[in-house]
Amino acid sequence: MCKDCGCTIAGQENYHHHHHDVHEHGLVHDHDHPHDNMDYSSNHQAAHETLNHNPQLNDAKTISVIKKILDKNDHEASHNRAHFDNHKVLGINLMSSPGSGKTTLLENIADMVDFRFAVVEGDLETSRDADRLKARGIEAVQIQTGSACHLDAFMVHKGLHDISLNDIDVCFVENVGNLVCPASYDVGTHLNIVLVSVPEGEDKIVKYPVMFRTADLILITKTDLLPYFDYDVEKEKQEARKLKPNVDILEVNIKDKQSLQNVIDWINFKRKMR
Repeated sequence: MCKDCGCTIAGQENYHHHHHDVHEHGLVHDHDHPHDNMDYSSNHQAAHETLNHNPQLNDAKTISVIKKILDKNDHEASHNRAHFDNHKVLGINLMSSPGSGKTTLLENIADMVDFRFAVVEGDLETSRDADRLKARGIEAVQIQTGSACHLDAFMVHKGLHDISLNDIDVCFVENVGNLVCPASYDVGTHLNIVLVSVPEGEDKIVKYPVMFRTADLILITKTDLLPYFDYDVEKEKQEARKLKPNVDILEVNIKDKQSLQNVIDWINFKRKMR
């Protein structure tokens, strides 16, 4: 979506590079896959809605190009899910604005979980977040996207080459901090967790509805700061459920171990339901 968010050109460069790597490493052998005819993912559908309602993108040539990109991404995402399934690994995509607490959450549950996990970490530049996770003994692979404001399925696939799927139960994909573009790209995980923090203000859910419609779980983070902000938690929960009535919502404060345990319990419930 080069006219939409500036990242498609970089994504397509990654596609050609990763397409070669995929075959070279042997993870994918056949791209004439029955998933070619699968229904579009909810992310894909959301992206198409964006196209149809964005007058800057509403010429036939642009729409055709972007749909081809999304189709290729969805195809690769299905392969990523197949790899997770084959190794009995639950894939979880973490999405939020920058600074909502994705890395901090992973750091703080590391010593509490009863499952093994690894992280594919996405940022435009630096390996700081992956380094933080590794310092806590968490297996992490950094993906530097350059100018791309989200991870795509090809980037994640490349990261999976460096993770021992046989040795983990859960793989988190920590997406680039952004409440827009990540919602439109299926990266091949099974679940989406979206974080929104109290300091961001109570308008984020209504202003970025596409992101929150993709969520299986919404985490309202940094609730220890509620005394210092004008933030109505119950109102935000209502706004979220207007967009997706069945979405699960948890309040998180890293100083409150029980709130972290609630997140772990939710993940374990989803593991058992698979």
